[in-house]
Amino acid sequence: MNERSDLGALEGTDDVVGVIIVDHGSRRQESNRAHEEFIRASSGLVPYPVVEPAHMELAEPTVAMAYDRCVAAGATVVIVAPWFLGPGNHWDRDLPALAGEAAVRHPGTRWLVAAPLGPHPLLLDVVNERVSHCLARAAGKVGECSVCVGTGRCQLH
Repeated sequence: MNERSDLGALEGTDDVVGVIIVDHGSRRQESNRAHEEFIRASSGLVPYPVVEPAHMELAEPTVAMAYDRCVAAGATVVIVAPWFLGPGNHWDRDLPALAGEAAVRHPGTRWLVAAPLGPHPLLLDVVNERVSHCLARAAGKVGECSVCVGTGRCQLH
C-alpha cells in the first residue's frame, strides 16, 4: 500500500476506509454543487484514500450512490460523516437507516455513522473567523469572502 492508503486502512487490518461526507441536501442546486465541489477539492486533505460527497435527501449523489462509489474504489469500511451541527434525528435515525440500506448491496463491508460536527470547540474558531471577516467587510477593510461574493452581504443594517 502507498502511504495514503496505509493512513486510510483500519488499524491492524487490511480494510480500506472510505468516507462519505453527507449534508442535508437542498432544493438549491448551487448549494448542492458547492458541497460536492468543496468535498472533492478537499479530499486530499484527509488521510483516507476514498472520500465522497453525498446529500441525505433532495439531491444526488445520495448516501447509497456515495456508498457504491466508495466500494467501487476499494473501501471495505465506510464511514458516514454528517455535515450537520448537532445530533438530531437525521444523525440518530435517518443516516443509520440510509447507510444500512446501502450496505445491503455490498456484503462484507462494514459501516458506521460518525459524530456530527458540533458541539466541537474548533467550531467556535470558525465562527470567530467568519464574524471577524464580516465585521471587517462591513467596515470596508476587506473584500467579500468566497461564500458571500456577489451577494451584497456583510452590511450592517
